[in-house]
Amino acid sequence: MSDLDYPSDLRYTSDHEWVRVGEDGVVRIGITSFAQDALGDVVYVSLPAVGDTLAPGDSCGEVESTKSVSDVYAPLAGEVTATNAALDGSPELINSDPYGEGWMFELRLADASSVDALMDSAAYTASLS
Repeated sequence: MSDLDYPSDLRYTSDHEWVRVGEDGVVRIGITSFAQDALGDVVYVSLPAVGDTLAPGDSCGEVESTKSVSDVYAPLAGEVTATNAALDGSPELINSDPYGEGWMFELRLADASSVDALMDSAAYTASLS
């Protein structure tokens, strides 16, 4: 798995999502290199609606690939403030740039400190072996 990347500035979940802390208690969320690699070629993405309120573990979307359909789970509690409209026309961005242009949605956290409970890159990488 050495060819897969897990940036150290992100936090991770056991459901293979990443969280990037942004400004004003808003985080950006996507799926990891491991998840996109396991899924194969992504052909469709369903995302939560802006304004949706999510609790940790809520199913809030789907990623459909040539191999399977996987649920996307909310890693933290909060309100959806943005979704990545580029994925509507180019879902393959999840494969080509999972930590950049392939981000999925942004969430204004109910509790900013909740990010601290997620795994860092070393713990996430260790959980994969």
